[in-house]
Amino acid sequence: MSEISSAPSPQLFFETINAFQKSAALKAAIDLGLFTAIGSTPATAAEVATLCQCPERGIRILADNLTILGFLTKEGECYALTPSSAVFLVQSSPAYMGAAVNFMFAPGLTEAFDDLASTIRRGRLHTTEEGTTAADHPAWVEFARAMGPMMAPTSQGAAELVRLDASRDTRVLDISASHGAYGIAVALKNPRAHLVALDWEAVLAVTEENAQAAGIADRFSKIVGDAFTVDLGSDYDVVLVPNFLHHFNIEDCTRFLKRAHAALRPGGKVVIVEFVPNADRVSPPPAASFSLVMLGTTPEGDAYTFAEYQQMLTAAGFRDAEFHPLPPTAQSAVIAVA
Repeated sequence: MSEISSAPSPQLFFETINAFQKSAALKAAIDLGLFTAIGSTPATAAEVATLCQCPERGIRILADNLTILGFLTKEGECYALTPSSAVFLVQSSPAYMGAAVNFMFAPGLTEAFDDLASTIRRGRLHTTEEGTTAADHPAWVEFARAMGPMMAPTSQGAAELVRLDASRDTRVLDISASHGAYGIAVALKNPRAHLVALDWEAVLAVTEENAQAAGIADRFSKIVGDAFTVDLGSDYDVVLVPNFLHHFNIEDCTRFLKRAHAALRPGGKVVIVEFVPNADRVSPPPAASFSLVMLGTTPEGDAYTFAEYQQMLTAAGFRDAEFHPLPPTAQSAVIAVA
């Protein structure tokens, strides 16, 4: 390493302390429809400004900064979309993720990080008692409506790992089903699978809409309530647990997994989808950094390692736990047998 590159620098400090400006720029571009306005044809700031019905100066400055961030490219005076922006940020794209800003910027989430030091000092959330784990928290309806497309690669990757007996009718329970992407993906791959979705009533209205749109309404039913207390039913071949356990401490996760074990038929499987950091808890960065989200928004949640999931699963009566990364996403599947 050269002397220059190893010399102390304030650059990381300034980049991090001003990171909110980058997210604000991206949100502004989505709100204004800038990516959709550019579409497949490179355009000047003046042309984009006309389509977005905005003064040119603001569009030019915004587009330049989006180019710096890597969301656009610029050649001469013309801006164009990167391949990723074209797939995920153009409203007509089936994989459009722009609606996710409605959840990501919800006050209930952003306010949790306004005084993170207070949360750390107190050992409890500084905003509310239960954070996003509160019953019927309104954020989860927005999550269900906005985040489904973002879950497509992960849910399809997880569904590839679920092998059901094609010679008979099977049952799949989707815990904290939300948008239903995980359960729907499994049901679409297994024509004889009946999907049971569990969540709060308002959230399940979204799940049911998505199940109908996917053409599995005749193989879909609901359980309304708290996953820790409501009757889960029995004789399931698979219990899906996507992005749920990270909200709770290890003791509560184990307690829930015992309930999942009791709901499965012998030889049935639990499929956990989570951000799973390595044992060092700092790599890979996208999975490891998720623990900060849980620190700010839940009383006792965390990002757990595979070893911790193995311990929970063993204590709950499961065996043969396996770890499956789900590229290109930052998440992984942990699968175990009842």
